[in-house]
Amino acid sequence: MNTKEKQIERKLPPQDSARMVETIYGCKWSLTVYQLLANGVNRPGEMVRSVEGLSTKVLNQCLKRNIDFGILKKQVYHELPPRVEYEVTPFGERFLSVLEQIEALQEDLTSTAEN
Repeated sequence: MNTKEKQIERKLPPQDSARMVETIYGCKWSLTVYQLLANGVNRPGEMVRSVEGLSTKVLNQCLKRNIDFGILKKQVYHELPPRVEYEVTPFGERFLSVLEQIEALQEDLTSTAEN
């Protein structure tokens, strides 16, 4: 019988971050919202007007999901008419850099497959 103790535990994937990446890529509008924010479009009405096929209902669901993950922050201005703006949080900046790395990896895989 082998009495040597096992020294390495089974490594499990990071469940929360993996679910977050899967959810964001599963949302067909999140990446578009990030593009809009990067281009200075941060108000919901302006977002809907800027993208063909994007409805207010779907945008609100997408924004809420991103806020729940901590990727985006909602800023409400108490004025008349009411004004709401969204911005990327510091955590969101880190998350977006991970998405950029995933996209770069995809480009590498695509170019490798073509050769």
